[in-house]
Amino acid sequence: MSITYGIDVLPMNDPYLKLVRESMHGMAVGGVPGKYLVASNAFPILKYIPTWFPGAGFKRAAKKWGAITRQSVRVPFEEAKRMIATGKSQASYVSKLLSLGGDPSEISYSEDAIRDTAGSIFNAGSQTTVASLGTFALAMLLHPEIQERAQLEIDSVVGCDRLPTFDDKPALSYITALVKEVLRWNPPVPLGIPHFVAVEDEYRGYRIPAGSIVLGNSWAILHDDALYPAPLEFRPERFLAVGQAQGSNPDPISAFGYGRRACPGKFMAMDQLWITVVSILAAFDITTAVGDDGKVIEPTFKISSGVFGYADISRV
Repeated sequence: MSITYGIDVLPMNDPYLKLVRESMHGMAVGGVPGKYLVASNAFPILKYIPTWFPGAGFKRAAKKWGAITRQSVRVPFEEAKRMIATGKSQASYVSKLLSLGGDPSEISYSEDAIRDTAGSIFNAGSQTTVASLGTFALAMLLHPEIQERAQLEIDSVVGCDRLPTFDDKPALSYITALVKEVLRWNPPVPLGIPHFVAVEDEYRGYRIPAGSIVLGNSWAILHDDALYPAPLEFRPERFLAVGQAQGSNPDPISAFGYGRRACPGKFMAMDQLWITVVSILAAFDITTAVGDDGKVIEPTFKISSGVFGYADISRV
């Protein structure tokens, strides 16, 4: 919220975060491939049935989710504009772009474009980043030896009297490899975002008619044992130089989508994940919880269903 709008959120019950959570819940549920026949292009004629018609619950849900999504994009943008007008704004994506236009050498954008791209930054980025951090926590619980190796690297490079910074990144190769393995092991959007085929195409002898919806199965690509040996195992060392020798274990760019519709925020996302992961490991040990009976609660690799791949760590 700060980077995008210059808004500092409340520590609890923040109204902007509440809007985003509700909006992303609609996307997570409604975006599951095959859940709604009208969305999967199986029966597009269903979009013409009235809202009151029996079985048209999907239309009522879409109307509700659409309204919430529009609010989640519009409300923080209007607040950012208000703060700019009153001179109380912080530097942000929105304040920077709204200030363009006075200098002919700079490119100016419409308010609609600024508002909608700002909504994409926060709505989409917040969910995927949180999902990846949950996967990181689960991986550390399941593999304490990997956590220890990462912490030893931090201690040897940074020491114990300060937090790591991006200046330390070139010397923290194992941390970088760990972040890449988090994205590969459990990609935050396992089936990617559906792509619309504008013109007829062909792939390996398969005809893809114009108007088709194509899903890039990121999970399958990132678990292809021809590319990633022992793909179900969490192995950060696969992304070290020795692990990427002879073309194996390529960087997991598939986690960010494909083509012109690949995630435009992937560089920011990687930096955000890296600095969060390295800071957590520098300051904390991630350990399993102990139940009321005094026994350790063993973590399980359980991922939520939906568009986003959340690791279930509610009992650890």
